Amino acid sequence: MINQTTAAGPVRSLVPARMDRLPWTRFHWLVVIGLGVSWILDGLEIQIVSQAGYQTTLGLSAAQVGAVGSVYLAGQVLGALVFGRITDRLGRRKLFLVTLALYLVASGFGGLSFSLWFLLVFRFLAGMGIGGEYTAINSAIDEMIPSRYRGRVDIAVNGTYWGGAALGAAANLYLLSDHLPTNLGWRIGFFLGPVIGLVIIFVRRNLPESPRWLMTHGRQEEAERTVAAIERQAVDRGIQLAPVPERLALEITPVGRVSYLQLARTFFVDYPSRSFLGFSMMVTQAFLYNAIFFTYALVLEHFYHVPRAHTSYYFFPFAVGNLLGPLLIGRLFDTIGRRRMILFTYGVSGLLLLFSAYLFQAGLLNATTQTALWCLIFFLASAGASSAYLTVSETFPLELRGQAISFFFAISQGAGGVVAPFLFGHLIGTGDSADRNPLTLGYVIGAVIMIAGGLIAWYFGVDAERRSLEAIAKPLSASASAAGTTTPREVTP
Repeated sequence: MINQTTAAGPVRSLVPARMDRLPWTRFHWLVVIGLGVSWILDGLEIQIVSQAGYQTTLGLSAAQVGAVGSVYLAGQVLGALVFGRITDRLGRRKLFLVTLALYLVASGFGGLSFSLWFLLVFRFLAGMGIGGEYTAINSAIDEMIPSRYRGRVDIAVNGTYWGGAALGAAANLYLLSDHLPTNLGWRIGFFLGPVIGLVIIFVRRNLPESPRWLMTHGRQEEAERTVAAIERQAVDRGIQLAPVPERLALEITPVGRVSYLQLARTFFVDYPSRSFLGFSMMVTQAFLYNAIFFTYALVLEHFYHVPRAHTSYYFFPFAVGNLLGPLLIGRLFDTIGRRRMILFTYGVSGLLLLFSAYLFQAGLLNATTQTALWCLIFFLASAGASSAYLTVSETFPLELRGQAISFFFAISQGAGGVVAPFLFGHLIGTGDSADRNPLTLGYVIGAVIMIAGGLIAWYFGVDAERRSLEAIAKPLSASASAAGTTTPREVTP
């Protein structure tokens, strides 16, 4: 039994070691299903809204349709920043219920839109909900999944964005067709996400607060009860749990609110190379993805003369490739290792993009072969992009994990979500098939950026595979002599 003092004083805790010792249980499936839906909802939202079925009903111009997308993105950024700070202070569970509820209500009301301003308001609020989801959910998943499974689970969950995107594309084939009135189909599409969310919110209500968060916020007894309940699931299956050595205990003194000054010190003084790593990985993957994704249909239309109504058919294999990458090779990030796999996924996807740029420039591709190459490229790039979120969430102290995710997410969305589509849209221009030089240059830039991101991860990355979160980054609340943890200042390979 662990000795403990009052909630405000030092406490010796084996909670992290016990969480990492656990076998895979029903509880972990509930975590994956209940929390992992966030990315599916975002992929669904982006795909439903990107095809702009509401444009005719509401009488919107192309610029106004673009504003709807930009407002959703701005909501994501603000939601991540606001809710990221709140989840570090008030807990993961409260926030992953609040953010999902905000998304459900806002997206549903968006489907009732009667004017541009009404749609913009509720798209912004829906974006805030999804942005908040990213911070609370990624924090909770990493803190509640055993260390030997953490990489593959986090990467697979992040990759399910493309399952949602494929679902949205499939739904749009019917909702935006002649089978439904123009004023009805897109409204139904806006309700698909809330319907899924209503089911999932009941699953989330049965999930506990993160025991690690409880431990560092003076609620040790509650953390112990939560871990004991999860352990009983394993024992009930006949699994004998080995004792946890006392040497793995952490001495915790709960800290109060983390100030912005302390946050800046952690990022730029204690962990400067990890901050550079997180910035590089998030921005490079966001640049590549947004550059290709938001101009995907334009390339097919302008260079391969695919009718706009048929571009969704080419999107399906692209989405499937993006989904399969994290699901099939995510486990290698736990076995081969983080740094090796990040270098491989970023570097090889960049080299393949260079090769596709050459074939594109030479006029050797058609719509089918171009799509096949994109599928192969993003089979790897999708796993790499998912590992960027994993890297940010597991390499900073627990007390500011949500804020770390929100900070780098906001930067990546600003750089990748604003700069890349704008740049590549201008490179496509009129789509004159005789002049492919500008877009080819864009592909080369994207490839070089991805390769650079992989090299940065190799040199500045952290070998976090199968290691406890506390060994990767010592909690701010842990004593300097805490067993099995790093020193406050980072150690890089």
